[in-house]
Amino acid sequence: MDFLSPVDAVGHGSHVASTAAGNAGVPVVTNGFYYGQASGMAPRARIAVYKAVYPTVGTMTDVVAAMDQAIMDGVDILTLSVGPDEPPEDTLTFLSVFDVFMLFAQRAGVFVVQAAGNNGPALSTVVSYSPWAVGVAACSTDRNFPGSLLFGNGQKVGGEGLSAPTFRGGLFLHKLVLAQDAVKANGTFPRSPQCIEECQCPESLDPNVVLGSIVICTFSAGFYNDTSTITSIINTARALGFKGFALVANPNYGDFIAEPVAFSVSGIMIPKVADAQIISHYYEQQIHRDKRGFVTDIRTRAAIGEGRVAAFGPDILAPGHQIWAAWSPISALDPLLTGYNFALLSGTSMATPHVVGIAALIKQLNPLWTPSTISSALSTTATKYDNYGELVLAEGYDINSFYPSTHFDLGAGLVNPIHAIDPGLVFTSGDHSFHLKINNIIHLLTSCMKCNPEAEFEDYISFLCSLPNINPTTIKIATGQQCNQPLSHPANLNLPSVTISALRGSLKVQRSVKNVGSKPETYLCSVISPNGTIVNLSPTWFAIAPQGTQNIDIQFRVTQARDVFSFGEIVLTGSLNHIVRIPLSILPVSVS
Repeated sequence: MDFLSPVDAVGHGSHVASTAAGNAGVPVVTNGFYYGQASGMAPRARIAVYKAVYPTVGTMTDVVAAMDQAIMDGVDILTLSVGPDEPPEDTLTFLSVFDVFMLFAQRAGVFVVQAAGNNGPALSTVVSYSPWAVGVAACSTDRNFPGSLLFGNGQKVGGEGLSAPTFRGGLFLHKLVLAQDAVKANGTFPRSPQCIEECQCPESLDPNVVLGSIVICTFSAGFYNDTSTITSIINTARALGFKGFALVANPNYGDFIAEPVAFSVSGIMIPKVADAQIISHYYEQQIHRDKRGFVTDIRTRAAIGEGRVAAFGPDILAPGHQIWAAWSPISALDPLLTGYNFALLSGTSMATPHVVGIAALIKQLNPLWTPSTISSALSTTATKYDNYGELVLAEGYDINSFYPSTHFDLGAGLVNPIHAIDPGLVFTSGDHSFHLKINNIIHLLTSCMKCNPEAEFEDYISFLCSLPNINPTTIKIATGQQCNQPLSHPANLNLPSVTISALRGSLKVQRSVKNVGSKPETYLCSVISPNGTIVNLSPTWFAIAPQGTQNIDIQFRVTQARDVFSFGEIVLTGSLNHIVRIPLSILPVSVS
């Protein structure tokens, strides 16, 4: 499956590219069912796709070579739904080969967007940490595909699974049989729980019992350790003529995560133990067993309802759950999706191209904006609230558990494209000492110089050189740059956020904002101080002309030491209705 050509043998690359800039209004048809129309975020954008990872091998050398080629080809935006799974152990995280190549992409004026990784919610699992790249986390959407299993007594339990019903409207009921009660009485065949109760081996089940039946398969050890698959259940169902299947939770293993997948046979996943126990109770009431426990009469009846109709109810957060996009029918690494032109997937790989497409639209409207300008516009206009007006929650370790989110969960918040196009103020790195001229041509040229990627690059070098215990020679070897002007403190890098990993006593940092609007505006400064700190701002208000800049001093003082990070924010409220939010993440370790 390792095609030495641009052919996508896996599907992941096609999915990411079409999410970012796929055509508008493309019909999504899978297994003969029409799911609606899909569109990329920036459908008129021109895209270049670089194949660097193959089904059997992927090397960092190939990935950075692809990044280098993209820079030479003159791309404006680089999406990286690929990268290391964890920080390097033998070098500073910011100076890994991957991160240095992203830094040089930024130097070339390329806006770099990187998936933040899928290993949460544990601490230190985000794999996008360099300030010159935008790390994207994934949030859920209000899309779901609720399937159902209807019993003969009128009860119904819900589940997941994009499949056709066993009959239109679920009006006709079929025999419901537990796979363990359908094992062959005689013969040589695998008798392992994986083969029988998880429906992985057709030769283990009696075709006379399961033919035309809805078979209950159980989520047990094989699924828990990834040796059993839905694909094998589907193959068993086809081979033995199941009317449908239900993969139900096992109380010994607890609830499981069920992501909807388009099944080519009728099927449903029921991931909650409570629902599985309802099924078990109904089943046991409707069967007869002999003294040995063998089933002698099965009177259970059920139907699988329609499961294909949707119901709607880091640095930044973007939709990354249940995203329809293009897929390679070869599907070398996922047999369940073989032959499909579309797939419904979840993860930060799916969230990242959403931000990329939005950035492309912003770049089209503002062609002179540099990477840090676009990044700032996306960050300061993001929202902490969902479409119901509630604070976005973070998922916990336990399935279906949630807790109040922090900036470490959602970054600046959920991306807001409409507001990002007109952010009011932006935080940009680089030299802001130029003065605008009245002449329009000179005005255009100096505006471009004020947002100079090379100047931003120099600021990032200054940031690296200001890190504690850093060896300037290490910076020189990795980047080719001398440590001539280190920042007075790493937190003085002009980002649209402030993070201080060990605040002792007090510290003053500075931020500089630029008015990218066409009118003068007056801003009022307010702050929500992180617990254990007092934060003072100077000035507390300011007026700023179009293309003008304003420095803001931020004074932090510890009032109570803590052993965990605290979170707050600065809010700049403009007279023309612009609202600029600056996340604060502080660990106050000592009062003095």
